[in-house]
Amino acid sequence: MGCIGRIGCLVVLAVLAAVGWIFRDRWLPMVRGGAAGGDTAAVAGREGVWQTITPQGGERARRALASLQQPAGPPTVTVGVADLAAYVYQELARQLPPSADSVEAMGQGDRLNVRASVRLQELGGRDALGPLAGMLGDRERLQIGGNLRVVRPGLGELVVREIRVGQLPLPSPLIPRLLRQGSRRERPEGVSESGLPVRLPEYIGDIRVSGGTVTVTKTVR
Repeated sequence: MGCIGRIGCLVVLAVLAAVGWIFRDRWLPMVRGGAAGGDTAAVAGREGVWQTITPQGGERARRALASLQQPAGPPTVTVGVADLAAYVYQELARQLPPSADSVEAMGQGDRLNVRASVRLQELGGRDALGPLAGMLGDRERLQIGGNLRVVRPGLGELVVREIRVGQLPLPSPLIPRLLRQGSRRERPEGVSESGLPVRLPEYIGDIRVSGGTVTVTKTVR
């Protein structure tokens, strides 16, 4: 019975280990977040997987970022890529075509990727895309990928490294031109020609994307 009992315990432990491995995406980010001393606003998304942005995700990110401002708040917080994208979407929406819908976000290495379905006419028409226009329809999925950075207190930008229209990547020299034609607001001073400006709370000092999460650090005064 002692041997059988030990075998039974091993079976139970094996089952528990298997269950823990299957659901690791739920508990592992929380363990890492606690070990790093920061708050996790939401379970991190998997790297390279598109996630729909939601108002609920934006609210989670807002609460997490607001904790940085508290006197006893943490020096850093960690939020999911889709949650941060939802938080800043009100700013990005002013620069995306009005017809943009089905907005999703994805973390990939140190890049934030955002995509949406848009009407090409609102990107400056087919003339803005040159010879690529003949291979596209009237409505296509626009994908923008780049790096987030803080320009100065209260202002950040998404430095665009890649734009895809449908399945076609745009040549790098076309990126600033397309951003100028598609933008519906004036570019603030300090924002790069390939950057999309994003207003941020003044207490945010640094933003870093790593896979499916974003680490936000408060300004050191």
